[in-house]
Amino acid sequence: MDRQIGSRAAGAAPRILVVDGSRVVRQLITRVVTAEMPDVEVIGCGTGAEAQIELQRGVMDFVTIALRLPDMDGLELARFVRESAPQIYMPIVVVSGDVEARLHRRELGEFVTDYFDKSLGFGALAEFIRGYVRPEGGAEGEVLYVEDSRVVALATRRMMEKYGLTVHHVISAEDAITRLTESRHKGEVGADIVLTDVSLKGELTGGDLVECIRTEFGYGKGRLPVLIMTGDENPANQAALLRAGANDLVEKPIEEKLLITKLLFQLRVALHLREHRAASE
Repeated sequence: MDRQIGSRAAGAAPRILVVDGSRVVRQLITRVVTAEMPDVEVIGCGTGAEAQIELQRGVMDFVTIALRLPDMDGLELARFVRESAPQIYMPIVVVSGDVEARLHRRELGEFVTDYFDKSLGFGALAEFIRGYVRPEGGAEGEVLYVEDSRVVALATRRMMEKYGLTVHHVISAEDAITRLTESRHKGEVGADIVLTDVSLKGELTGGDLVECIRTEFGYGKGRLPVLIMTGDENPANQAALLRAGANDLVEKPIEEKLLITKLLFQLRVALHLREHRAASE
């Protein structure tokens, strides 16, 4: 059956879908999110089937999904969203206490934008969501930006610097790997986030770069997030980039608001994960 998630009018209040089998959890998330953003509409669903019905009624700006639902695995629902939504990269965040085990078994797959550990607290989740649907104000963070077109690089760099981000621009995946290697020798990561085009001059592509970051450097999605810019609309090729370890994709031509939103979202997630990790050590 051909399924297509409906659209909604531009400028409408942000809509957030919360899918969790626990009514208490749904109420907690709704309470903290609406406290942060009173104008946001939060829709709660207890099952995957209920969520599918809500998704047919209109596009969501953000979706949180529990890994275990009464009628299906949360990843099944994430796949439904990816395959049905006109905005393919609607943020889908898994909210669970069982995330780490699945990450180690590589079971989260390419349908999830990122994950959130319940132990961080729902207040932190509300901040993540607010950062995505309301990306206001300045930002801090170092971006390792890989782009071989001087014209594109200049325009995109200005976009990021306008929001307060520090940008280190290189023209090839090889140059990016050299910079990350030098930083590792100093006991540093070398950046807070990597933004790379998928097509680059040289032997390595943006996909090769993200695979190197995840395997050879061993940096997970929370340690060093990677956004990949691509003009390839083929879903199979996009899925391959996500499987290689990209946190998310940004479709070209680049839309400033979408790029900045995704950058800030990934930076906030990574920052909270680092803080949580440091506090537990």
